[in-house]
Amino acid sequence: MSTFVIFDLEFTTWPGALEQDWAAPGQLREIVQIGALRLRDDLTVAEEYEVLVRPVVNPELSPYFTGLTGITQEEVDRDGLSPAAALGDFLTFCRGQSVLSYGNDMVVLGENVGWARARGEEVKSGFLAAHFLNARPWVNTLAPATADANVGRLWKVLGLPKPFAGEEHSALFDCYSFAAAIRHLYAGGAALPAGCF
Repeated sequence: MSTFVIFDLEFTTWPGALEQDWAAPGQLREIVQIGALRLRDDLTVAEEYEVLVRPVVNPELSPYFTGLTGITQEEVDRDGLSPAAALGDFLTFCRGQSVLSYGNDMVVLGENVGWARARGEEVKSGFLAAHFLNARPWVNTLAPATADANVGRLWKVLGLPKPFAGEEHSALFDCYSFAAAIRHLYAGGAALPAGCF
């Protein structure tokens, strides 16, 4: 049975960082949480993936980030993996798959892999073993009402039942919201984005 992966990231942020494209000194988009779902060809969930990551440059989470995501400093300090370990593990999860995000999360993923390697850390697996695709244009074209929606709100904008326990800005919840949108559009007759399988 064919599968593909959808994923979402939560990364360090501060008030105004999005509007300034993280251009303020010292503000990097360091990954703090990775969520992913492996979907079968019938769009049911075959496997979940979720991990916390300890940021290096900004190891102390901003109150803004914690308020947005609900992820606490204690959780990251206790359960977070090193960036190299988390990234390598996630890229292994993606090996041989098409990997969809709602936006250019693969760019943030690439930045974090680059920083880990620049620190001399080994990241097992790599991008070449997976095919990354931004599916946001596909969703927004088929459902124009989603154009201004973040991934965690797709289910609500499309009038769908809440897909999973939790709230937006939790990477795994956002993946379930994204999966609900994909299933909804596919059930309405849309072809999946080219390259899913």
